[in-house]
Amino acid sequence: MIRLTDISRVFHMGDQEVRALDGVDLEIGTGEYVSIMGPSGSGKSTLLNVIGLLDQPDGGRYELDGKDVTDLSEIEKARVRREKIGFVFQSFHLVPRLTAAENIELPLMLEGIAPAERKSRVDEALRGFNLQDRAAHRPPELSGGQRQRVAIARATILRPTALLADEPTGNLDHRIGAEVMVLLEGLHRAGTTLIVVTHDRELGARAQRHIAMRDGEIVSDERQDKFPGGNNFA
Repeated sequence: MIRLTDISRVFHMGDQEVRALDGVDLEIGTGEYVSIMGPSGSGKSTLLNVIGLLDQPDGGRYELDGKDVTDLSEIEKARVRREKIGFVFQSFHLVPRLTAAENIELPLMLEGIAPAERKSRVDEALRGFNLQDRAAHRPPELSGGQRQRVAIARATILRPTALLADEPTGNLDHRIGAEVMVLLEGLHRAGTTLIVVTHDRELGARAQRHIAMRDGEIVSDERQDKFPGGNNFA
């Protein structure tokens, strides 16, 4: 469960104060599929960064699974991220000198997991994301869709309970973006909380819950009992 209460985030640009988040109240239940939409500058990416403990709010309270995580130290935030949260970004953020398999393995190494277990989990991920024949390729040798699949595999290799995706199809064409969304939605159906920030209304409409933002505020929050969430892209 994610619970934000009166969250604010203020940036200073010269002598101007920009309220990226302005008194945001939000609850997201375990296993939900949520899209966050809005124009550039609406606060949607800042909200995702606060939820992911990548950015510190200037005010308010953030509870994750019943625990107050608002003012954790950087070390404590890193621990919570490793244990609970996976990230997928528009620009992939892969390590260029590492192979696909090594990029996927990296979080396991940082967590101190034994080599045999690492190999087993990486092999499983390569199969699950149809990357077996790209395991030894480095990011420059991969297509955009393959890079994003590697990024998703890496984001989920520690089996987080929540996956945060910031414009995950932004650098991909429609067909490849559709394939990436099918992968993400498969993870949701397996029980992962999925939160997707997007400017693409068609993509955002696939979620069971649609949050719209403007000027740092949530202006609408709608749910639908039946939602596409499958692979029926046009």
